[in-house]
Amino acid sequence: MSINAGFHKLKISEVRRETPDAVSIRFEIPEHLKQAFVFKAGQHLTLRADLDGEDVRRNYSVCVAPSENEMRIAIKQMAPGRFSVWANANLREGNEIEVLPPMGRFVLPEGTEEAGYYVGLAGGSGITPVISILKTVLDTQPAARFVLLYGNRSTASAMFLEELAGLKNRYMERLEVYHFLEDEAEEIELFNGRLDREKCDAVFDSLIDVKSANAFFICGPGPMMDAAEAALLARGVPAEKILIERFTSSALSAEQLAAREALQQKAAGTELVVTLDGRRSRIAFDPTKGSILDCMQAAGMPAPYACKGGVCTTCRAKILEGQVTMTKNYGLTEQEVADGYVLTCQSVPASEHVVLSYDE
Repeated sequence: MSINAGFHKLKISEVRRETPDAVSIRFEIPEHLKQAFVFKAGQHLTLRADLDGEDVRRNYSVCVAPSENEMRIAIKQMAPGRFSVWANANLREGNEIEVLPPMGRFVLPEGTEEAGYYVGLAGGSGITPVISILKTVLDTQPAARFVLLYGNRSTASAMFLEELAGLKNRYMERLEVYHFLEDEAEEIELFNGRLDREKCDAVFDSLIDVKSANAFFICGPGPMMDAAEAALLARGVPAEKILIERFTSSALSAEQLAAREALQQKAAGTELVVTLDGRRSRIAFDPTKGSILDCMQAAGMPAPYACKGGVCTTCRAKILEGQVTMTKNYGLTEQEVADGYVLTCQSVPASEHVVLSYDE
């Protein structure tokens, strides 16, 4: 692992109120950390804070383009949203907070065309990574076009409204922005209501040249992302052109919970040989902890993690011997899984002996 891979204390240089329930936060990046905090449009930061004695971590997307030469994220207050509520109420200019360097795969595909055609679908705070990608496309690809479909409850709750309007004026021939509002009535019926499956079907039939798009960038509430993905797949869009950024995962069903508990009980006592930061350790799997990652933490090992939901890939490790079962996987690619990588926050041993490494 890189010496810069851990958390770093960063000073907050600006807190800006974006909407009544959202702020953007700019960090001061010291010279010795500038290389560690180089990012690609669409990536996110993991923030860590001690809230009433509990180590709480959350991921927030960078909402600026790399060319803007600043590091800024946006945090929308969500219910119950323990971290987001605390951040909106307490973070101020001059405060310090622990931050992991940028990560994430919700980025422009390699080899994108200068005259590419891209579509973004954002719901609520899902605009944060999408606006970073949007600005980067328009800035670095002189002939590219971008269409943004942006859903919110109301105009007042929509983040970056003025910035998006300014970008539309600047790139009049290359940027289209369509707003969809749940609680406000537009003159055109198409723009009323949420971006559910029916709405996505109507939009893809009338506003988007689906077959010509190079990539679709989707981020927002789970049902919106699922609806958009299903509508695109139904139109024959290749899965590799549909990029989705998830920060939370759906809850397991009672059936899935029972199956996971059975796996955990069967794995009780399994020997785990773990390499982390060059050190090799042996621990036994404890089914009461839940996952390989939880067992490592209980043993005092500083295993990396952020979301613990099978989404962010912070806890990725490679299986060198043995087998494991993953409950959820929203972050690893099929190739990574084929190469032996797993998300340890979701992994339970499925063989009598497991050897894994975080350093691969």
